[in-house]
Amino acid sequence: MTYKYFGAPDRATAARVPTALGPDGLGLDAGELGSLGRLGDLMETSGSPTGHLSTKIKPETMSAMVLTGIKGVPLHQVPPLELVVLHPDYAVVQLPQTVVEPLRNADETELGAAAFIWSTVPDRRGPRDAFVIYTMLHEWQDFANRLHEAGHQLYCLVWP
Repeated sequence: MTYKYFGAPDRATAARVPTALGPDGLGLDAGELGSLGRLGDLMETSGSPTGHLSTKIKPETMSAMVLTGIKGVPLHQVPPLELVVLHPDYAVVQLPQTVVEPLRNADETELGAAAFIWSTVPDRRGPRDAFVIYTMLHEWQDFANRLHEAGHQLYCLVWP
């Protein structure tokens, strides 16, 4: 599975992103996203050459990292993602504001603590993973802040 995080001003616009990309466009390279015209503009954020973040991290895991690591929410109380589109070839989900706001507002100590907590999960390798996770959380935070400043919400396109 591949996860492409992107911003859109509303759910209706976010739902059109996979359609605008077309069946062969879900794997678009960074430079190609800008060729989508107005929809491409909606996906662009200042400072980001691609207008999206692609990763192998599930949005459910991202939500859990933020809420358990930054807010101390027990894992079983992490809210579900908000489904925008379910299609046989892809899905679009919205990350709830209860996840995005703590991420946007976290300070260095909170990001570091969240990274350390998630680096202690049994399949992780300790401090090296803590630094990688810390860097990733920082990227997500910067991305979420740029989206917020543009009046956009955070979504994730999921496809095999």
